[in-house]
Amino acid sequence: MDQSSDHPHDVHHAGLWEHVQLIRQRTLARRRLIGRMVAGAAVLLVEGCGGSGSDGSSSGSTTTTGSSSSSGSSSTTTTSSSSTCVADPAETNGPYPADGTNAVNGSTVNVLTQSGIVRSDITSSFGSSTTTAPGVPVTLTLTVVNASTSCSDLSGYAVYIWHCNRDGNYSLYSSGIQNENYLRGVQVTDSNGQVTFETIFPACYSGRYPHIHVEVYKSLSTATSQSNAVLTTQLAMPSATCNTVYGTATGYSRSVTNFSQVSTSTDNVFDSSSSEQLTVQTPTFSGSVDAGYVAAATIGVTV
Repeated sequence: MDQSSDHPHDVHHAGLWEHVQLIRQRTLARRRLIGRMVAGAAVLLVEGCGGSGSDGSSSGSTTTTGSSSSSGSSSTTTTSSSSTCVADPAETNGPYPADGTNAVNGSTVNVLTQSGIVRSDITSSFGSSTTTAPGVPVTLTLTVVNASTSCSDLSGYAVYIWHCNRDGNYSLYSSGIQNENYLRGVQVTDSNGQVTFETIFPACYSGRYPHIHVEVYKSLSTATSQSNAVLTTQLAMPSATCNTVYGTATGYSRSVTNFSQVSTSTDNVFDSSSSEQLTVQTPTFSGSVDAGYVAAATIGVTV
């Protein structure tokens, strides 16, 4: 028999009362031990499931963000105490940016340095031409946020957007509209990190999913060349709206066949986006072909 203090050698010689008391003490000790074991297991379970941290908060969320590095759209993670914050992935500025990175007929094309580029309504050309690009009207509001600080609004940032017309052609580049500069413009974010553009719904041209190009700069003074951009990305038009516009609106007939042959998963830009990134890259749309559409998207940058 074990001769330890838990099992005294004289148990069998004790009186009945002493025997009962010893049994009660042993029972109480076992209950306390079991209680401590259960409490310890509960703590491990809560911690393993992401329970409250050292700040005593009882709730929190892990946020997924994409890298804004120009080398690709790899994912990184950060944390937020309130909401999920996703950074838009870096994308190519494409062959028609007019941001000082390429040339047409031997001359560098840079609309960012031209007087008149800062405007909300980008449907018409500015300068020597005032031609208006026809198409289904879209009022697009973009909210620029800092993905490094739980999507806090970024005011004073410059946003440059551009896209093709309803024929799938780009001003300043495509034949017949090289003297036009419509569907391009810059706005500066307000105190809520927002800019609003009046534009039209872009076409779907062969080989690409319908999209709008976006460049973000820390200030208007730096918005003079793509080399200064803190993010270059693209927005994907929602599939349902594309089907409605291309199938019913005047002037978009060329887009019907092109759109039937492409998707975000086969597009050579959006195919590398994660599902979370593609969600923020796709603006929400409301409205109709006849009344026009109101669209909105959040642009997350890491600064």
